[in-house]
Amino acid sequence: MKSVVQKSAIPNSKLLVIKRLEELNFDPSLHLHPEYQLFLVLKGWGTRFIGDNIKQFNPGDLVFTGPNLPHLWRNDPDTKKSSKTLGIVIYFPQNFLSEIINSKEEMENIRLLFEKAGRGLEIYGKTNKKVSRMMQELLNATGASRLIILLQILDEIADSADCHPITHVNYIPINNKTESDRMNKIYRYIMKNFRDKISLEVIADLINMTPSSFSRYFKSRVNKSFSDFLKELRIDYARKLLNENKMSINSVSYDSGYTTLSNFNKQFKEVTGKTPLQYRNEYLKIRIESI
Repeated sequence: MKSVVQKSAIPNSKLLVIKRLEELNFDPSLHLHPEYQLFLVLKGWGTRFIGDNIKQFNPGDLVFTGPNLPHLWRNDPDTKKSSKTLGIVIYFPQNFLSEIINSKEEMENIRLLFEKAGRGLEIYGKTNKKVSRMMQELLNATGASRLIILLQILDEIADSADCHPITHVNYIPINNKTESDRMNKIYRYIMKNFRDKISLEVIADLINMTPSSFSRYFKSRVNKSFSDFLKELRIDYARKLLNENKMSINSVSYDSGYTTLSNFNKQFKEVTGKTPLQYRNEYLKIRIESI
C-alpha cells in the first residue's frame, strides 16, 4: 500500500464499510483517510503507530481513530510469512448522521466521542470485550440493522471509562503527502533496523537533513527525542519476547538491539519501572493465575 493522504476508504455509494481483514501483514505504510475508523485485531502481533504514539499490539487490540489521523499497524519482523493476520475494520464518514448528532440532546455523548477520536482512543477492559462481540455481530448484519448496531457500539464506547487517548494533547498532525512520505521513510528504516545500531547521520540523510535538523524535526513530530523513541520501540519488542518466555533474558537483550546486558537492564527499568526478570516473573504469574 502506497502512502496516501485524504484517500477515502468508503465508496461514494455507501454510508459505512465493514470488513473482515485477512492478510499476510497489516498496513506496511503510514496513511490517513477522511473517515472515522474502528479497528479490532483478531490475530497478529507487532507495532502500531498512531499520530505521535508507538505501542505493541496483539490480538484484542481495539482502537477508534478520527478523520485524518495518521496510523499503521505493522507486524513484527520475525512474524512467519505464512501466518495470516486477521482483523475487523469499520469505516464511516465525517458527516455520519451529522444533523441528528449535532442537534439532538440524546446524541450529545456520541458527538463528544467524535471529538475525542481526533486524538485516537484505545478501548480496553469490559468495553473492549463487549464491543468486540458487537463488531463480530455487525459483520453478519444487513440493512438498517447495521446502522443500529453501529450506533449501539458508539454509544457503548461513549459511555465507557475504558477508553484512553492515544496521542499527546499537543500532537501536530501530518497534513500533506510530502510529510507523510517523509515519516514513512523514517518508520520503514527504523522498523527494519531497530535491532541493529542505527546511525543518526544515516537516518537523517534518508530525508536530506543534517543530524541536528533531523533531531529537531523528529521531536516536533513525535513529541520525543529519536533516542527515546528508539528505546521505547526496543523495550516494547523486548516485552513481547519476555512474554513468550522462549528466550533467556540475555538473548532477549541482544535480539532487541542491545550490545550489553547492563544497558538493556537499565533502559528496560527506565521504561517499565521493573527489571526484565521482574517483568517476566510477574507476567508469568498473571498468566498462570488466569488459566
